Amino acid sequence: MPADDLPRDASIGLDIEYPVRVACVDMGSNAIRFLAAEFTSESEFETLAGDRAAVRLGHGVYLSGRLETTAMDGAVAALAGFRRQMDALGIEHYRAVATSAVRESSNRDEFIARVLDETGLRLEAISGSEEARLVHLAVARRVPLGNRTWLLVDLGGGSVEVSLVDQNGTYWSESHTMGSVRLLEELTEAGTDPGRFRRLLAEYISILKVPAMPEGNTLAGYVATGGNIETLAKLGGFPDELSVSHLPVAALRAIIEQLARLSFRERVDQLGLREDRADVILPAAMVYERLADLAGADEIQVPHVGIKEGVLFDLVSELVGHRDHEDRQDREILASAITVGRKYHFDCDHAMQVSKLSLRLFDQLRSLHGLRAADRRILHAAALLHDIGQFVSFKGHHKHSLYLISNSELPNFSDREMQLVANVARYHRKAHPADHHPQFMALDEAERVRVTSLASLMRVADALDREHVQRVTDLTAKLSDSELTLWLDGTAGLLLEGWSLKKKANLFSKLYGRKVKLRFLGEEQGMEA
Repeated sequence: MPADDLPRDASIGLDIEYPVRVACVDMGSNAIRFLAAEFTSESEFETLAGDRAAVRLGHGVYLSGRLETTAMDGAVAALAGFRRQMDALGIEHYRAVATSAVRESSNRDEFIARVLDETGLRLEAISGSEEARLVHLAVARRVPLGNRTWLLVDLGGGSVEVSLVDQNGTYWSESHTMGSVRLLEELTEAGTDPGRFRRLLAEYISILKVPAMPEGNTLAGYVATGGNIETLAKLGGFPDELSVSHLPVAALRAIIEQLARLSFRERVDQLGLREDRADVILPAAMVYERLADLAGADEIQVPHVGIKEGVLFDLVSELVGHRDHEDRQDREILASAITVGRKYHFDCDHAMQVSKLSLRLFDQLRSLHGLRAADRRILHAAALLHDIGQFVSFKGHHKHSLYLISNSELPNFSDREMQLVANVARYHRKAHPADHHPQFMALDEAERVRVTSLASLMRVADALDREHVQRVTDLTAKLSDSELTLWLDGTAGLLLEGWSLKKKANLFSKLYGRKVKLRFLGEEQGMEA
């Protein structure tokens, strides 16, 4: 099977060394970008090819909800050209991502299937959280973020991702359906009156918010990415594409005044803007200005990198440094899930404990369950978020967790994977997966098997912290033909955990045909579930 036909994590473990050639496609709402590079180390690369196709997929989507036929035709033609460039460069490893226009279109599955059929490229519609994660990967290699908190804003054609980050990761992120093309499409009723359009736009973007910093802390700075902010930096006389441009907010305001006075044609003729930039740049500039005001920033740093560079860094890490890649994924899942959990006032210590014990079981029982790295990520997230439904009500909270997780976003997870996370969390207590559960039956057969296997592990782990006091410090799993023996290390008084396990280990026993026994280090007697 060719490398580009493998599942996303199937390249893990391949014998790949530097130099390695990779490519990416970033299918945005206003244009499609292509970048191919040869990496000689984790962060050093030579650009082999770069291209941009001015295909506005977002045109019409934000009003009709569908990708237009002419836009799809243009996109497929562009992707076929990118594929030819990849083949000419001998590139096997790539990732092609699509953002809000494709993500929100009702005919996206039809379009993605057409792309695969006509170009051989697997196109992936990613979430706003995944967009923010990829942008952070690129920015962190260009801007020395350190341990202080920065505002990171990535504005595309269909959405704006607003995040609080440091060098290690993202601590808060929200995706707003407020991209430059979307704003233009939705506010076209303002007509040609620039004054009315600007007033309407100002009201529309006033809902943008940035969370308050803890008392005594201030933002280290404001970093912005996207084609519009790069163009604005050039208009302000601050071009520095080789490193980082610094655009004063005062200069940005002056540019906004200038843009508001000019018609579309004057922006093209007098300012030299591309036609597909000239109409969307004012909405974009006003979004950047609004967020600068909220952040109290007097300067915007523009690193001239974005999703496409983040995709390449992520892909190379996955191919060459897979152990480091998995460790980073674990950290990202932990940070993002805790952010979601805190939103619903979860018990963080209990969530961390169930996560730790679930992953210990997963790792030690690989020969039994035969699951993959992607399944481990799903278990990790589900274990951290399994109890968030208590925010709604303790009664039936496993079902509330299913709903809340199904409607949340986490970096590294597709929409489909989030449904798996939600289902695993749903089955941490009460009924086993069943044919009359609609969300479970919405999964395909293989996904239902994965969910059941992961839920059986998490039920055991959850039972071992029945009182939410983290008495178990570690466990060792020993398998025989008829039993799973869990040797527990921890404080005295694990009777309640043993009682809980008798109730919750039955899914594991039913699935794998093994009774579960507990034994405690230093004690001769054990318990049987």
